Amino acid sequence: MKCFKAFGLLGFILLLAAGLMLGQAQPQPQPQPQTAAPQEPVFRPALLEQPFPAFSLPAFDGGQLELASLKGKNVIIIVPRVYAAEGRWCTICNYQYADALETEKTSGLRQKFNAEILFLFPFDKNVVADFLAVTPAQLEKIKGWKYPAEPDKLDAQGKERMERMRKFFPNDLSLKEGEVPRPFPLLLDAERLVTKPLGVFATEWTGSKTAQGIPTVFILDKDGLLRFKYISQTTSDRPSWAYLMKILEMIEKK
Repeated sequence: MKCFKAFGLLGFILLLAAGLMLGQAQPQPQPQPQTAAPQEPVFRPALLEQPFPAFSLPAFDGGQLELASLKGKNVIIIVPRVYAAEGRWCTICNYQYADALETEKTSGLRQKFNAEILFLFPFDKNVVADFLAVTPAQLEKIKGWKYPAEPDKLDAQGKERMERMRKFFPNDLSLKEGEVPRPFPLLLDAERLVTKPLGVFATEWTGSKTAQGIPTVFILDKDGLLRFKYISQTTSDRPSWAYLMKILEMIEKK
């Protein structure tokens, strides 16, 4: 009987040791590394008479453009809204781009003021390609607003709208479909690493809930100092090219 108890105790000890060995042999789960949440870019406002924040961005037509490479020139940076609402283009932005083309063509603005014009899009290349592609049709839409088929049959509200469109879009602009020129660098800020810190990108603005630029114009002098900035408060609140050229004239006189 004592012998049986001794063997029973010995067996229990052996089983316990085997269990411990098996437990040690099994791989222990490794703690998974935690992925850090992406950080929002820090807001860095562009301050008048101070150096404009440096940046380097890909261009629509290839390559990378560094703002520092334009030192020695006046630089006009335009941030278009692009979208007015979900799935709806900002017609004013298409007009603004076409108006820049016409201004450059008729006045030689860049040569006259030793300047470069940059369009800073807070979107990727596909969106910008679509924006350019629809520009001719958007210009035709504007003409339809300005010159309706039977203006005499419009009611008072319709006539008021027609006159408002004629004043707001003073130039009759046309571009051929598939042949929209690109004489200016079109910069792609798809990650909004430049536009967000500058405070000129929003997902909701003036009641419209969609990813969009806040229409803005910055003008830098030849030393890279910010001499003018205009951040729109409504989508129709934008300086004309005639106004911007007056600003450039004042900058050149300093």
